[in-house]
Amino acid sequence: MAEVEQFIEDGFVRLDHAFGTDVARLCLAELWSAMGLSPDRPEEWRQPVVRLGFMTQPPFVEAANTPRLHDAYDALAGKGRWIAPNGLGTFPVRFPSEQDPGDAGWHVDVSFGTDNPDFMQWRANVKSRGRALLMLFLFSDVGPDDAPTRIRVGSHKAIARQLLPYGEQGMTLGELAAGNFGDTESCDEVLATGAQGTVYLCHPFLVHAAQPHRGKEPRFMAQPPLLPRGEFDPALPPSPVQIAIRKACGLEF
Repeated sequence: MAEVEQFIEDGFVRLDHAFGTDVARLCLAELWSAMGLSPDRPEEWRQPVVRLGFMTQPPFVEAANTPRLHDAYDALAGKGRWIAPNGLGTFPVRFPSEQDPGDAGWHVDVSFGTDNPDFMQWRANVKSRGRALLMLFLFSDVGPDDAPTRIRVGSHKAIARQLLPYGEQGMTLGELAAGNFGDTESCDEVLATGAQGTVYLCHPFLVHAAQPHRGKEPRFMAQPPLLPRGEFDPALPPSPVQIAIRKACGLEF
């Protein structure tokens, strides 16, 4: 996979045509039904964002498990070190709106300790326990005005260095966010735009944010994790996810 070095340096790669538009259309029908809304009745789109959970219907499983995506999972997370997704989610479906969606802050996706009812107490550690990749699946065309996810390029390096002193226990989301991710403010910012069927495969530590929708059509995107098959194994060659962490922390790889 030619984009591996880009992933290590920038913290993400974009895969165009990662899954088919025919599958995407089947998924969209399921998502509209789950919301109880219709693409033909925009007068009913009253909320800036509607959140849907994990979807396990066959089209979602198919979208997450194309040969191209499996090759990319192997290339970035390590061959055989991830669990094939049995669906996709969550879905923050964003609608054109002048209202503040209330969820547009910079953050990283934490990955363990999720049994705590306070999500600000959920945790991440330098080994990225519980998460092999962060993924963004575009089920609709997403342009600059369609609430694309904002990405801070290379921000995963700062988070790796922040987590390193805390070892296995890691840090809570509240602790990570205490400085408002100021160490990543100087990073270049890109938008996760693309045609229906595009997938962004991101380092688990990548700092990203939502934004309001200023376009005309709803934006449909899934933001699932790729789950690891097991804990970090130092006997195995490091994956690009691990190489990025070690390189950022000045460790051998």
